[in-house]
Amino acid sequence: MESNAMKENNNKINRRNFLKTLGTAGVGSVLASVNSSAGPNEPNIPAKAQEQKYPQVPKRKLGKTGVEVPCLAIGLMFDTVENQIVLKNAFQWGVNYWDSASGYGGGNSELGIGKFLSKNPDARKDLFIVSKASDAHKNPKSKQAIIDTIEERMQASLKKMNTNYIDLYCGVHGLKDTSDLNEDLRKWAENAKKRGLIKFFGFSVHTNMAQCLAAAAKLDWIDVVMTTYNFRLAQDTQMQDAINACNKAGIGLITMKTVALTSQNRKQMESGGNGETASETEKKLFTHFLQKGFTEQQARIKAMLSDERISSVCVGMKNVAILTSNVAAVLDKTKLTQADIAVLHEYAAATCSGYCAGCADICNSALPGIPYVSDIMRSLMYYNSYGEKDMARELFAQIPPDIRSRLLAADYNLAEARCPQRMPIAGLVAEAVEKLA
Repeated sequence: MESNAMKENNNKINRRNFLKTLGTAGVGSVLASVNSSAGPNEPNIPAKAQEQKYPQVPKRKLGKTGVEVPCLAIGLMFDTVENQIVLKNAFQWGVNYWDSASGYGGGNSELGIGKFLSKNPDARKDLFIVSKASDAHKNPKSKQAIIDTIEERMQASLKKMNTNYIDLYCGVHGLKDTSDLNEDLRKWAENAKKRGLIKFFGFSVHTNMAQCLAAAAKLDWIDVVMTTYNFRLAQDTQMQDAINACNKAGIGLITMKTVALTSQNRKQMESGGNGETASETEKKLFTHFLQKGFTEQQARIKAMLSDERISSVCVGMKNVAILTSNVAAVLDKTKLTQADIAVLHEYAAATCSGYCAGCADICNSALPGIPYVSDIMRSLMYYNSYGEKDMARELFAQIPPDIRSRLLAADYNLAEARCPQRMPIAGLVAEAVEKLA
């Protein structure tokens, strides 16, 4: 008879093989083996009913909206016109929360969704499509000018995506100032809903997340917030209080930047965790989760989904290999233990100087003449940690020219002294100027 220890070991091996296979093989070949017991086509059964059935990622309630969304969402910050295969496979797995924006992929993100829907019109009812008003608050001339820009962005998005409505529209893309959540925006959101152009309204936030979430919790017209949140930020007490407030208010929470890579971390992942410069903490992290049958990235996603307050994690997945690996992580029912979470927390503490936590107010108070440090760090993150060089340059280019011309001459000592992450801000700014200017 097989002992409990042997059963546990076999389960780990089977889970590891399953995750590895999904992460590297094509979806078709994997599902062919999953459905190998299916019999030959039966002439009296409709063809649609005989199609392969893909395992569907679990769903969760989206706050007070009354709808459910997949716990894994796909971020489409790339050209989906030429990458329809990712959309097709995401849809088959039930990853039908599609997050885009008017500016993603140079506009080709939304155009790719439109291309998919033109060929698959019946799929619209099964999709939860998200878009955002990119740059609507950039250099505003007046409150009315902002509202007019939001309307223009939304109308353009509807046309590009070949749809009559958007499920969730973020009227502020990258909220920084909570005063932008004003009465004018509320009236516009309510009007857009009455016209049937959007179902739900919210905003995205990359900086000062705790403050912005806390403000949203006091507004009954915010349905959903997409926020930067990950295992690194989970230890912040202010962030926890703000998430609790939103959860109590019935606001749906979608996390972004869930994997929270640093440039060093990305290099170690590419080398399989055994790079020559890997620290003992990094090696421990890789080894710990690989022994459990998970990759490090899969563990980070599972860590966020262990929090029932989170409706979904939105991850950029620009190829089928990444998509299937992440799908495997959420399909697997094994839960992370407290020891697993402790390993992540230990790693976060040891590598905090390489990760910007988005606390822009701290940098801005130290550098009132250059209130863009968090934007610079985010640009550098896209370049170094995610390999998104074009996006990094586009974001960096949004910093006013007169500010960019003064970046290398500024004194960052006070900002570095106040930084909770102990980041070498001066050196990182210089690196950003060299790579992105």
